Amino acid sequence: MDPTDLSLPPLAAAFVFGLLGGAHCIGMCGGIMSALTFAVPPSMRQPSRLAGLLLGYNLGRISSYMIAGALVALLGSVLNHALDGIALVLRILAAVMLILMALYIADWWKGLLRVEALGRFLWRRIEPVGRRLIPVVKVPQAFALGSIWGWMPCGLIYSMLAWSLAVAEPLRAAAMMGAFGFGTLPVVLATGVAARRVSLWIRHPATRTMAALLIIAFAIWQLWHLQSMTGMDDIAGGMTSSHHGWPLRGPSVTIAGCADPSASISCLRLGARGASSWIV
Repeated sequence: MDPTDLSLPPLAAAFVFGLLGGAHCIGMCGGIMSALTFAVPPSMRQPSRLAGLLLGYNLGRISSYMIAGALVALLGSVLNHALDGIALVLRILAAVMLILMALYIADWWKGLLRVEALGRFLWRRIEPVGRRLIPVVKVPQAFALGSIWGWMPCGLIYSMLAWSLAVAEPLRAAAMMGAFGFGTLPVVLATGVAARRVSLWIRHPATRTMAALLIIAFAIWQLWHLQSMTGMDDIAGGMTSSHHGWPLRGPSVTIAGCADPSASISCLRLGARGASSWIV
């Protein structure tokens, strides 16, 4: 099974990664959600209206993840067609980024924060556009704000985008980024007592460790899958070479009466049985 396929396991993994990265989302998006709520005039803070605004904001945020994933996957597709062997490099990069994500979630190493610096150049130019939408009083405004705020520099998102780059198929990458975004919703949308309980659970060292080990295991699975596929390609290449003529390796086989392979059908059959005795 290909870990970059658009089947349930990769989508479920992306969702779980978003869920387990909730501690980071609380720090990054929690403040924005609070600011979005308090920016609404008191006379318009009905629960139904606030729920619509928060949902619109998060749908916009997730849509930006999906667009980014599709664009990065398109770049990966171009690279795959332009450079031989780059697909393997991109998949290794994706696995390494997942391991960095795990180290960050477990609070074992914060090197992923350095990756966030890559997006600050773009963010400095689009962040002022989002500020012009505040205060948000309509759902379309909230959606637009979320679609802008989704481009905020975030190491976890960049790790997922590295995975999208390896997928190299825009539709699949968009689906995975969408699953990741929906995985962040339970933590981001939780309020009151529920928010406190979810936050405590997500921030607990045991939960962080479990999440990190799960992500590392998935990354190792990706690397193992690549190794096994590479090995199969090598075997297939050897077999293909042997089928273009008589075997390139192995012991010499002399078939009595077959100096002229076209002499008889039985001669060809005998030769095939002899060759199959060492092709593994």
